[in-house]
Amino acid sequence: MKKIWYLFIKYYIKTGLFFYSKKLRVVGAEKVPKKGAVLFAVNHPNGLLDPLVVATSAPRVSHFLVRAAVFKKPLIKKLLATLNLMPIYRIRDGRNELSKNTEVFNDCFEILNKQQALMIFPEGSHDKRRTIRPISKGFTRIVFGALEKYPELKIHIVPVGLTYQKAGAYPSKIALHFGTPIPAHDYFNPQTPLDPKQIEALKKELNDQLKTLTVHIPEDENYEKTVLKLQKNGVDFTEVNKLNQALSEGSTPLLKKRVNFVKPLYYVILLNSILPWILWKIMARKIDEIEFIDTFRFALNITIFPLFYFLQAYLIFIFYGGELAGYYLLLSALSCLIYVKLSTTPAE
Repeated sequence: MKKIWYLFIKYYIKTGLFFYSKKLRVVGAEKVPKKGAVLFAVNHPNGLLDPLVVATSAPRVSHFLVRAAVFKKPLIKKLLATLNLMPIYRIRDGRNELSKNTEVFNDCFEILNKQQALMIFPEGSHDKRRTIRPISKGFTRIVFGALEKYPELKIHIVPVGLTYQKAGAYPSKIALHFGTPIPAHDYFNPQTPLDPKQIEALKKELNDQLKTLTVHIPEDENYEKTVLKLQKNGVDFTEVNKLNQALSEGSTPLLKKRVNFVKPLYYVILLNSILPWILWKIMARKIDEIEFIDTFRFALNITIFPLFYFLQAYLIFIFYGGELAGYYLLLSALSCLIYVKLSTTPAE
């Protein structure tokens, strides 16, 4: 039953992402091992939307480690547990809470020992800046802890690069690149399970791959200048390989600006969705971090907006019959889909 529930939610969210994003490009999914223990190591640019994008695109059912703050309410905690989500505690959650990570890590060891898949965000926090940050210690604690407990275990780490055309923009293009699996067990020596050199070597291999799987701009004194130049040129950030190559050669691709011909359709959709739109505007004012704009907007898009359309269709059904109500639902869905897929998206 739990698996059926998981798959239902997975494909419901996948459908929601299809309506939410202009284009979702998935590259390298065939590289993911079909069997065995797998650890998806993903960069983290855009809040809780990141695990949803990866989970609905990866060819393996995954367990997830997400920030503990999401699990504060008991009902939400139970719901998230049915979807394979587990809390990870950080120093900002309180020093007393960190001790709970021991149990969480033990659960991770068992998941990997059962030849299942686990997803983590090794940078440790979200950040929309287009740079790969240093890998946190929690990542190596999970990998080497599992190998220390089960020396015969084979764990493949799959680096995953997530790139958004613009975090927080709607609609936006998304690119998801799966890297070459890294055999973590090759970096593990049972005689010296916490060898700092082996740990650093594994972190470096993962970090180096992530820099090629998303647009990586070093966070130095030239970062803001480089990003501003790319924005002015209207580059397509989801063309990861082309853009990284251009950056390495010291050039900047230039794209022609296009007129957003479907912009008038936005106002039609707005009139048809006025109450959910007002609710979104009220909610948006309370969002402090730009990385969570997509998270909350997407949550409304797959819950309140469809519910509102169905309620309006029900009213049409009462007064005008089922045929007109059906046409209304179809046109509402098509108008949203046309706008999302044909609308132009800003570079930043």
